[in-house]
Amino acid sequence: MQKEILDQLASAALDKTPVNGYTHNFYRYPARFSPTFASTAINLFSKRGDIVLDPYMGGGTTIIEGMLQGRRVIGIDLNSLAVFITKVKTTKLTPSEKKIILNWVKEVIPILKYNKTVKKIIDDLTDKRLKNMNFPKAKFIKKIINEALILIDNLPSQNARNFVRCAILKTTQWALDGRRSHVSLQQYRYKLHENIYKMLYKLDEFILTLDTQYNQFPNCDLYESNAEQIDKIPFFTSDNKVDLVVTSPPYPGLHILYHRWQINGRRETPAPYWISDCQDGQGDSYYNFGSRHQPNHDSYFETSLKTLQAIRQVMRSNAYIIQLIAFSNPYSHLPRYLANMELAGFTEVKKNSYKEFSDSMRIWRDVPNRKWHANLKGKTSGSKEVVLIHRAE
Repeated sequence: MQKEILDQLASAALDKTPVNGYTHNFYRYPARFSPTFASTAINLFSKRGDIVLDPYMGGGTTIIEGMLQGRRVIGIDLNSLAVFITKVKTTKLTPSEKKIILNWVKEVIPILKYNKTVKKIIDDLTDKRLKNMNFPKAKFIKKIINEALILIDNLPSQNARNFVRCAILKTTQWALDGRRSHVSLQQYRYKLHENIYKMLYKLDEFILTLDTQYNQFPNCDLYESNAEQIDKIPFFTSDNKVDLVVTSPPYPGLHILYHRWQINGRRETPAPYWISDCQDGQGDSYYNFGSRHQPNHDSYFETSLKTLQAIRQVMRSNAYIIQLIAFSNPYSHLPRYLANMELAGFTEVKKNSYKEFSDSMRIWRDVPNRKWHANLKGKTSGSKEVVLIHRAE
């Protein structure tokens, strides 16, 4: 492979520009990589009309950037929250739906309060997805959200309902997740109002770009599925094989909350599923391929191998898979992960000639935008990510 291509990918991976543009900031999904990295990988390793897959799509960065470059994109994730968020980010709203949303902003946000005692509110607040939402910083916001969600039910369009739910999700994440200061009712209402207007503007910008470049809305298929079952999805046939995979799989030995927020002293809550009307009920090991407390992380590597084998089954020969991944112990985990890649039918493309654990061999970068409590630990092994480039044999 040409050195210039790898140098361009390395430059994109090391880019420290905050995640921004189009619909990327509809929600701050954990462990997301930059649009610059996804866009560069897609541009370098595929062409217009190719099928690009992200089997662990998370917040949908690869999906959005693939659409912007005219690729046929397929997104898969076992997390219903990830599917919900990516769907909202990539769904075109009609003028009527946008008008419905703006009317909701005008009529509903000013009347949101936290001291109502409507029976439906009381009933809804028993939802088990509201665990740990009774602490002072969350308690009154919980009531505001509940009232807003009830009033969303009056909207006649499912797309409009999903969009407003996502705006509430974004606003509540800002108000609660990892936050140390209190947010007032006035601040919450103002932020929700601001977020909806900004999100509508960014969605219009995204759709206009697609319409201008391609005169049609690119194909985008999203599935809630375990990556182990990817080869069972009807889309993938002998005629529909993947040309490129750009993804960030779960990280072995690292505790990443794909399914929770941390509030009030880092207590975990599944409230995002309540707001998005998605089903949860799984522990962190389900979303991370195994518990971080398992000494050898054998379950992670067993599950990882099965998913990689399934991914290889839907890829064309000589297609590339580009991954961004971190390890709690790179010296033991990286060789095991590379062995899985080889067993699944992939050959690594290295930046330079082989030299064990050398920074010159692969592209490494510091994880950007870590939460405050993670930064307290300083530079740990899990604070660095590596770019892995493999070709399907």
